Amino acid sequence: MRAIHELVWAWLFVASIGLSPFAAIFALAIPYGGILGKIFADMLEDIPREPIKALEAAGASKLQALWYGYLPMVRASITSYAMYRFECAVRSSAIMSFVGIGGLGYQIQLSLDDLHYDEVWTFVFFLITLVIMIDLWSNQLRKRLVQ
Repeated sequence: MRAIHELVWAWLFVASIGLSPFAAIFALAIPYGGILGKIFADMLEDIPREPIKALEAAGASKLQALWYGYLPMVRASITSYAMYRFECAVRSSAIMSFVGIGGLGYQIQLSLDDLHYDEVWTFVFFLITLVIMIDLWSNQLRKRLVQ
């Protein structure tokens, strides 16, 4: 799932279910879900085992060990990486919409075809602003989690 680029998934889903928002959602969700799952599993494997063993020795269940042991240690890293991948997904969705699925990239393509460069720049600035806003949101979340 992770090895196949989202554009390939988009072509696959457009061919199977047609030009719809679902094709774009599935094309982004499959590779990004695989990447997030792999990275989150690696983060959880890399934490020190001593606090988890102490929780289990005190009688904590697996769910309690996850909730009170693993997650507090990786919460900031998981949030940071999830926000980074969300930012990447926003940019990828704009690029994918050039394929014809619809969205911001499709609007940029239409404006380019009609030679309306003022609209193109407006859409590009909107995309840049959106990515900057996601980055600022991510920074605020990380600051709250680290405190």
